[in-house]
Parts: sequence; structure tokens; C-alpha cells
Amino acid sequence: MRSKIFVLSILIILIFSCKGKTKVTEDLKIDFQANVAAEDAGNYFTFKGPIRLIEADKDKPDSKTGASAKGSSKLFQAYKYDVKGKLTFPDGLRGLFLYAVNPYKQMQTDNFTVSKAADGVITIQFAHRGTAYIITTDKNGKMLINENTFKKRTIGYIKGDDPQVIHKDFSEDGSAAKIEWGKVWDKNIAGDKEISAVIKNKTGNTVGDVPEKDAMYYWEGSLQAVLDNNILKVSGAFGALKK
Repeated sequence: MRSKIFVLSILIILIFSCKGKTKVTEDLKIDFQANVAAEDAGNYFTFKGPIRLIEADKDKPDSKTGASAKGSSKLFQAYKYDVKGKLTFPDGLRGLFLYAVNPYKQMQTDNFTVSKAADGVITIQFAHRGTAYIITTDKNGKMLINENTFKKRTIGYIKGDDPQVIHKDFSEDGSAAKIEWGKVWDKNIAGDKEISAVIKNKTGNTVGDVPEKDAMYYWEGSLQAVLDNNILKVSGAFGALKK
């Protein structure tokens, strides 16, 4: 009897010690690869989630249209927003995946920049349609969905098919190609400055690129980033948790 009580006690201790440490469910699996220095047929974006038929396997740019061949650009939106249209996914992370299914020219247009520090931290920066994004991994290349990993800032605007116009606080000639990233993320350079008198838009301050607080659910988990010989790879899985 004593031995049974002892075993039962051990089981109870193990159950409570593991509480809150359960492995994240892999509801949304992601695999991304892109050459950040040149056009590359090896680029691809794969995702698979719990919504039936909303997935794509090694999607690439369509050679004729330049759009995603398997429709991942549109399909992935089902995982970026909940059914009420609330953001559940960082805009910058979604934007990153699009570079695998667009021609390399898009990286050039958006001044896509990626670097790896001596301590292992990978930093990804780009500006798309007037908004600058920065993704910063930890020293092991991990990406978690929080304000330390994902940030964004309004620094310009775009009208129709015209090139981005960047405020001269961040680019000496107003082009995306001349963006100075150090200035973009400098807290001492205040926002709320007029960029265009025509469309009445202004620069912003740096904010966390995170899901909306009143979204119906949130994604938990991490992605692993690897940068090797100009090839950026990001893979992993997120679990959907109800708030």
C-alpha cells in the first residue's frame, strides 16, 4: 500500500511540475527559403495549417505573371487574420514570406537587408509601401511573436505604381535605396512629420508589429532562422491558442 501511495504521489508531482510546459501544438507549419542577393530558382514558401485546402507546398513566383504560382500570397491571409478581420500575425513576418514568391526585383525595390552579428543575432529589415519593418532574432536565430522580435514604423508612402517616397529624415534623397536603417529605428528622431501634403500622411514612431489585442486567438511558438551564404531559411511551427 505504501508503495502505491508513493507512486501516486510521484505522478501528481510530475503532472503539476509539467503544467504550463506542454509542447506547443504545431497548427501552422512554415518553411521558407530565399536568396537575399540574387534571383534564385531555389526560393520557395511552404505552409500548412488546420484550415482545409488553405495551404501551399514550395510556392514560387509564376514565370509569366511574377505572382505566386500556387496562390500562397492570397491563401495565407486566412492565417493572418481571424474571422472578424483582426490581425493575428505580424505584418513584417507575413511580408518576409512574400519575398520567396516574388522576383528578386522586389527585394531591391524594398531595400531588403539582412545581416548576422558575431553573437548569432540575425536582423532583417525592409520597407514596403512606406512602412519599415525590422525582425530581430535571438542569439540562436529564434523568432518569437513579440515586440522585441517584430517592429515597424511609417517612414513614407506610395501612390499607385510609383516608387516609394521616403521622408528625408530617413533617406537623403527620399528613395528606398538610400534608407539609413540606423535613423529609422532611432527613438530620438520623432514621428508625426508630414511626408506628403497631397495625401496628408505623416511619419510615425516605432511600434511593436504584433497581433491586435482583441483578436480571437493568438499564435504561440517560434521559428528558426538561418543565414548561410546569402540564403535565408526560416522554418518552424505555431500553435493557435484561444484568448
